[in-house]
Amino acid sequence: MILIKSKKEIDYIRESCRIVAETLQLLKAKVKPGITTLELDKIAEDYIRSNNALPAFKGYSQGGAPGFPGSICSSVDDEVVHGIPSSRTLKVGEIVSLDIGVLKSGFFGDAALTVAVGNISDDKTKLMEVTERSLQLGIEQAIAGNKVHDISNAVQVYVEANGFSIVRDLCGHGVGKFLHEDPSIPNFGRKGTGPKLKNGMTLAIEPMVNAGKYDVITAKDGWTIITADGSTSAHFEHTILINNNLPEILTIC
Repeated sequence: MILIKSKKEIDYIRESCRIVAETLQLLKAKVKPGITTLELDKIAEDYIRSNNALPAFKGYSQGGAPGFPGSICSSVDDEVVHGIPSSRTLKVGEIVSLDIGVLKSGFFGDAALTVAVGNISDDKTKLMEVTERSLQLGIEQAIAGNKVHDISNAVQVYVEANGFSIVRDLCGHGVGKFLHEDPSIPNFGRKGTGPKLKNGMTLAIEPMVNAGKYDVITAKDGWTIITADGSTSAHFEHTILINNNLPEILTIC
């Protein structure tokens, strides 16, 4: 069931999303060669808790897996999503996806961005730019009266026109009262299909784009999703609200 949020609920979601956006920008400024993903995790958790909120991912479990051990997901190069923060040191030329969820007053916000570690290759730069642009194009389709797969199709068409592939085993989702709600929002699909979009919906739209093929596998840690062919992947995400028939990005400073 797709949940339509009340004004009061939206206000709570806005606050969680504000903290998400501020935390992501804080981490983006801290990404540099030599820092570990565990250090980034601590910076994020400290900031989230300083806002009287909780890191939503910490302890989160799905499909019977052990609870996620980190406050953020930090996924480097061929890691698509759900990378576990560790003593791994970031190196020049890598890219790292930072995914953050926040819970405050019983409501969630969720967003992600991908950051370059020092100077990166032109190919990685293009991958990041195309992924971020595909997110914007998807958001533009989040209009009351459109269908969910109008978002999906906009992302897919742009990504594939630029020679990259969309991950098909993972998708965006509703967010708000729960971290993951209906509807599922795949990043590929046929225009004019899927549930109708309505005012009051809050959605997490999140293209995951691979430089190679779209196939992914789960690493031995049970959480980290990696590209099957070892190619680089990028990830951008925003929580949006459909308001006055148009999309409003909530996870932006």
